[in-house]
Amino acid sequence: MVGTGGTDGTKQQRRGDTRQRIQDVALELFAEQGYEKTSLREIAERLAVTKAALYYHFKTKEDILISLFQDMTRPIDELIEWAKEQPHGLATKQEVLRRYSEALSAAAPLMRFMHENQATVRELSVGESFKDRMLMMMDLLKEPDVPLIDQIRCVSALFTMHAGIIALRDVEGDPEDKRKAALEVAIDLVTQAHGGARDA
Repeated sequence: MVGTGGTDGTKQQRRGDTRQRIQDVALELFAEQGYEKTSLREIAERLAVTKAALYYHFKTKEDILISLFQDMTRPIDELIEWAKEQPHGLATKQEVLRRYSEALSAAAPLMRFMHENQATVRELSVGESFKDRMLMMMDLLKEPDVPLIDQIRCVSALFTMHAGIIALRDVEGDPEDKRKAALEVAIDLVTQAHGGARDA
């Protein structure tokens, strides 16, 4: 560990680094052996810290998961707020998809965890909260007065990007290439729902 001393700013930075390390290691263990089977003691052991040091940052496993979720959803919340202020047209929807794709890419390990542990996630507060955000994202993308097929295209665009992270995980290729391919398909779907006039 880093020695003592330094300014309050460096101490704050160290605390931030420790919090990040706890989150990363916990997510690794949750993915390896499942959320239910992972204990705080195992997380502390993998980090080579005491349980007391872990408790300084997080009191429970759910606290760790909630913090991961909050970090992931902050850019999504900002995106939703931004989009609400924009004209509800094709260009805005395409930009929503681009920004959402980047937010998802940064949160890929957590998205995979949520997909593989759906029963657990449903029981925790984060599950309902994530579902609410997805409903808001769908509202941003679809038009209520268009044919059903076009509403489905817009909703499918959202989940196409989830598939880029989850379903294509074991497909060979660069993760960034897969992200861009999923985004292109998602933009095509929304564009088709708007009569096919794709923006540059």
